[in-house]
Amino acid sequence: MDVVIIGAGGHGKVVLDILRAQGVYKPIGFVDADTALAGTQVCGLTVIGPANVLPKLRQQKIKAAVVAIGDNRPRVHYARLVREAGFELVNAIHPSASISPTAVLGTNIVIAAQAVVATEARLHDSVLINTGAIVDHECVIDEGAHICPGVCLAGRVHVGACAFVGLGANVIQCLSIGQGAAIGAGAAVIHDIPDYATAVGVPARVIKVTEPAFVA
Repeated sequence: MDVVIIGAGGHGKVVLDILRAQGVYKPIGFVDADTALAGTQVCGLTVIGPANVLPKLRQQKIKAAVVAIGDNRPRVHYARLVREAGFELVNAIHPSASISPTAVLGTNIVIAAQAVVATEARLHDSVLINTGAIVDHECVIDEGAHICPGVCLAGRVHVGACAFVGLGANVIQCLSIGQGAAIGAGAAVIHDIPDYATAVGVPARVIKVTEPAFVA
């Protein structure tokens, strides 16, 4: 099946690489908000134009898309736009990732090389599990969350919508990372983190709590 990639930045390159390795979908081009990129080549694939080209692509019988935007809220926003434009949102899963057959996956999910998604984990739509991250048994990752490279989530961790768990962070079992929360790189989380909080350090401590961001 032909697939268009939404986002031609660094994460878009990673997703293209995953799709090529996966061998299930045929990438046919990028869509990117930066109009200066239109007509250029990124990793040998053409940037077709901004999001207003999506109706034309549907007319050309392109049915599938994946949103390759690293920032959580824009990723969720564009996933909704793409779905409303009539595209099927597909998952990009690197063949070197280990996915339990009992894991439950939503749509528009990216799982990068060497990641592990263990028994009965549940990943909601537009989740990003980055390179070498571990999502252990019965974890729940809500819509649009980003689990960064090298993160280790122990069993039954719940990560809220659009939360960000930074590079190499560790979260002990049965904890909750709130919606929109941000966990700093290398943090060791040993207590629940509230919604929209930023937590850093070993052990992780909350340094600020921000107002919820509106998602159109």
